[in-house]
Amino acid sequence: MSRRSLFLLCAAAFVLAGCGSERRAADSAAAPPAGAAASGAHASAGPGWAAWDAGLAQARAEQRYVVVDVYTDWCGWCKRMDADVYSRADVRDYLAQKFVSIKLDAESEATLHHQGHTLTARELARGFGVDGYPTTIFLDASGEHLANVPGYLPPERFLRLLRYLGDGHQARGLTFEAYEAQVERS
Repeated sequence: MSRRSLFLLCAAAFVLAGCGSERRAADSAAAPPAGAAASGAHASAGPGWAAWDAGLAQARAEQRYVVVDVYTDWCGWCKRMDADVYSRADVRDYLAQKFVSIKLDAESEATLHHQGHTLTARELARGFGVDGYPTTIFLDASGEHLANVPGYLPPERFLRLLRYLGDGHQARGLTFEAYEAQVERS
């Protein structure tokens, strides 16, 4: 993927998310939304979440993209993402077809492996440049970083971003803006 395409993907996703620094600043103050999963339930909500090392091995073996949900237990918007987005059947089904889904607790000291390095989940999140929660990280099948999408994404916008990658539009060189225009016309 060219750096320009990657930049456009990240910029478009950020605009779609409608989240800026005020949204991330609200993370620590936000109470868990009504109906959100309780603390510690992140690992069981939504699609079939894989552990980091096993998920990367699965993605490599099956040649699938990886979506990483970076969260913290105190993050209200993370819980809302679980309740509103990952719990939806259409999101779960699409993720199961096209992606390997991984949860990453950005405050965990659990030991993980990535590209020949052993580090904690906290160090890994920091290494990917995560500075707000939730953040969705996209990796290719070999574990190479494609993009970070900070903040909460409503289900329809999240699905659109998944389809852009999962259906190969980005791999064919289509910009996210051009993909958006195609979707809007149809």
